[in-house]
Amino acid sequence: MDELWHAFVKAIHLIVSLDPEVMDAARISLTIAAISCSITALLCLPLGSLIHFRRFPGKRLLTSAIQTLFSLPTVSIGLLVFVIFSRAGPLGGLGIFLTPTAMVLGQIILISPVMLGLIISALSGVDKAVSETATSLGASRFQASLITIREARFAIMAAVIMGFGRAFAEVGVANMVGGNFAGYTRTITTDMMLQTQMGNTELAMALGIILILIALIINVVLNRLQQR
Repeated sequence: MDELWHAFVKAIHLIVSLDPEVMDAARISLTIAAISCSITALLCLPLGSLIHFRRFPGKRLLTSAIQTLFSLPTVSIGLLVFVIFSRAGPLGGLGIFLTPTAMVLGQIILISPVMLGLIISALSGVDKAVSETATSLGASRFQASLITIREARFAIMAAVIMGFGRAFAEVGVANMVGGNFAGYTRTITTDMMLQTQMGNTELAMALGIILILIALIINVVLNRLQQR
């Protein structure tokens, strides 16, 4: 219990003193997660809408496959990106391995199934009477689809928040394809892992507390925006 209390005090000290290493890790974590989440949302919203509104063979199987990928381990994604973009990989010539770009790509792959599946579920939760009423009043199929998306906007926003949370808190992809370089690819989670391996348990716990506090603040802000 004393160790937890000391970690909490340490976390407060690191925040108040604006410790450069912690600030850098927080900045990198937030930047990479925000970019990954934004790109994924721009891809998954139209794709999820297309899957929901179109009828095609294997639709249920595809939806089930997407939902199955919710539990895909982060290290599996990290290994995939590692194999593709490492120097010996097929796309190693691009030179993005051990860079923030590789981390963003890995996180996009990681959170895409989550965001896509939740967007499809959000659209499926809208009463069909909404689009049918719009169509009967003269709306085109595209306009009726937009109305359905608008009705599901709160659930869609929740999907985006979920995707951001998973990207912000993951460690497998960031460590395997980022290299954990201080001030460049070191995030709060990879710094926690490093400090734990070095035996600095108190500092690792303090970083964990900071991670939770940042995640809490972000979720409160995003939920406020969602309500408005």
